[in-house]
Amino acid sequence: MTRKPAFLSGLFVICMCVLMLQIIETRILSVISYYHLAFFAISLAMFGMTAGSLLVYFNQTFFISERLARNLSWIAAAFALSIVISALVMISTVLLNPWNGLFMAAVLWLKLIAALVPPYIFAGMAISLALTRSPWPVGQVYAADLAGAAFGCLGSLALLTFIDAVSALLMVGALGAAAAWLFARPAGEPQDAAATPSRIMRWLQRPALLAGGLAVVALGNAALHPNGLVLSFTKGVMEIPFNVELMRWNSYSRVRVERTVNDWQFMWGPSPSVPSRKIDQHFLNIDGDAGTTIYRFGGSFDEIGFLQYDITNLAYFIRNKGRAAIIGVGGGRDLLSAYGFGFRDVTGVELNPTFIDLLQHRFADFNKLAALPGVSFQVDDARSWFASTGKDRQFDLIQMSMIDTWAATGVGAFSLSENGLYTVEGWRDFISTLAPDGVLTVSRWYSPDNIGETGRLVSLAAASLRQMGVEAPSRHIFLAGVGTLATLVLSRAPLTADEIATLRSTADKLGYTVLVSPDALAKNEILREVVTGPDAETLAALSAVYHLDVTAPTDERPFFFNQLRLSDALPMLSAFATVAAGPGVLSGNLSATLTLLMLIALSAILVVLTIVIPAAPSVRQVPRRLVGAGTIYFLLIGLGFMFVEIGLIQRLSLFLGHPVYGLAIGLFGLILSTGIGSLISELLPLRNAGRLLVWCSLTALALAAMPLWLPQIVQAYQALPITGRATVAIAVIAPLGLLMGFGFPTGMRIVNAIDPRPTPWFWAINGAAGVLAAGIAVLVSIAVSISACLWIGGACYLLLAFAAVALKRMPVKA
Repeated sequence: MTRKPAFLSGLFVICMCVLMLQIIETRILSVISYYHLAFFAISLAMFGMTAGSLLVYFNQTFFISERLARNLSWIAAAFALSIVISALVMISTVLLNPWNGLFMAAVLWLKLIAALVPPYIFAGMAISLALTRSPWPVGQVYAADLAGAAFGCLGSLALLTFIDAVSALLMVGALGAAAAWLFARPAGEPQDAAATPSRIMRWLQRPALLAGGLAVVALGNAALHPNGLVLSFTKGVMEIPFNVELMRWNSYSRVRVERTVNDWQFMWGPSPSVPSRKIDQHFLNIDGDAGTTIYRFGGSFDEIGFLQYDITNLAYFIRNKGRAAIIGVGGGRDLLSAYGFGFRDVTGVELNPTFIDLLQHRFADFNKLAALPGVSFQVDDARSWFASTGKDRQFDLIQMSMIDTWAATGVGAFSLSENGLYTVEGWRDFISTLAPDGVLTVSRWYSPDNIGETGRLVSLAAASLRQMGVEAPSRHIFLAGVGTLATLVLSRAPLTADEIATLRSTADKLGYTVLVSPDALAKNEILREVVTGPDAETLAALSAVYHLDVTAPTDERPFFFNQLRLSDALPMLSAFATVAAGPGVLSGNLSATLTLLMLIALSAILVVLTIVIPAAPSVRQVPRRLVGAGTIYFLLIGLGFMFVEIGLIQRLSLFLGHPVYGLAIGLFGLILSTGIGSLISELLPLRNAGRLLVWCSLTALALAAMPLWLPQIVQAYQALPITGRATVAIAVIAPLGLLMGFGFPTGMRIVNAIDPRPTPWFWAINGAAGVLAAGIAVLVSIAVSISACLWIGGACYLLLAFAAVALKRMPVKA
């Protein structure tokens, strides 16, 4: 038998690999598909690990305790190799939008599922064996399991900081092989032909060689990047590697810098009268879809004079002196605009350090923005930075042009991911830092035929002003559009007659269309009613009338870009008609929604075929009362836990500044605290119905109350740096995790005391519920609110009391 330290270390490493795998796959999925599919990696992990556990359970004669070390070693080696194969398939897979053919899209997603699941199956086998076959106390074994999983959440962020995501996957494979080496068979363990699955697999018994080889491949690929193994397709489009000058991954995004081109200047919303000229520029692609540009700038503003003809810069004609702040540095174009119009104190706030590093180092000679006196950069989430700096300084202008907290929004449309920069609470932080007559200017996509996103932008502006005590928001808002872009100018003080006249004359001169102005009613009916609507109820009524969501997004429903209401079929059908016209807000919403629904359906089919049906025979000879009550218990545990997990991850994404932080830090806190709760349940078992009722009630009450106090915590600590916010997030999660950690082990102890035969069925039901709940919880948060996920989770734990008491009253096996 393997020595105890080596065994526990091996278990720690393989559990760490599982969580690293989930988060890195999420990062890659956000490039080849979209970030709203973060739940997909969680579902696949639960699905594969449940299937792996069942494989162990139904092959007990093969997985005997006497061969534990040998079995763990080859399984961990197979886990390592399957990660490599899975990575190769994933990076060469193209994923189509459902409108390109729902059947073909489903087939391609099935192919990806088939590629991604095997590592989790092997991991499930290894963890199940370690927990059920080892001779050491289960508490110590379980502690190593949970500690590895928790630290894997943080390890993935560290790994993505130093190497690209594809190389990171290969390095996770190397760590899996290292776990196999730790598990490796000692000299005293018996050898026999059954100890490995086949002769072909005997080379899996060389884990040290495998670990070293994979580590060399991973580091070599990282050194060659972007000329080694890279993604072949992003957002359904083939990558062209010879156009790449530089490519960088980190936990936020993948930034691809194209080679220098001398081409017509890139502009978001060019005036029809802009003098066209060619300029040297690098195009930057973020996560395969979003983009920006680094212009050649040697220090003379004549080089970039065309920026005064971009509608994103309309506000500079009334505010061009004092202090400016830019949300989202990108290629630096907005900072150049601020400086070119007259500001000499300009701060760029950027979540992703890659962009700042490019401007300060790699392209410092190509673009001398960083050398301009008065220009400074801040690496931070914008909401957090403005919340922390508001007491010390105020800004005359804040600009946010085409910025999202996650970059790849599919032209602002693939929007089932939350976005904290476009909520009432977020804008309150921005407006609060404005000088008394300062302005916030925001640019987003616009379509004269579909006012949805522009209407929601105006709705957000009006609601934010009202929350800050402004009685007539229409006096503070000016909106103009050109082509496919609209720019909002929001003034903290009412716009003066001279300012309105300047904005109007500039719009006339540059060929912009005035959409909303304090001195006249908006011509568009939706914009007119949105800007004058007195309250949220009025906007909700408008959404029903116009079949588009024009309510102001809040931290409760931070889905600014999702204008399609899931409860309204008419716009869903109308969105199909927009597909032929090319990508856009509604077609993107439709694609995201259809993909989400398709994956939920595929998950349901796979769960039934590969988990539920194989586990069903274990309940054929068991009393129906036990099967019924146990099924309800483990179904509710699976549903409740996953609804809470998804809700917490989404809510923490806003607080922490990026979805990957919500995923990594949220899972870290939840896994660690749930594991501690499970261990405490061994010391303080729920021995009777009374204790079960108290536990269910406390858990349900804690979940029901959380949405009532969490916003105050977020507001109080939003200004902290990321390490401080992460600490607060873990402290928020810990009490819930401790309580929820009692659920699964308590249920298993009760059932095993009655009759252990249906254990595989209950295990399968729990895993199946978790897999399906992940996608459903995303839909609930979009359609209702994030808090609704927590309340549904609380309801599950409350209903759990009935099944728990019913089980507890059944006679135990003598």
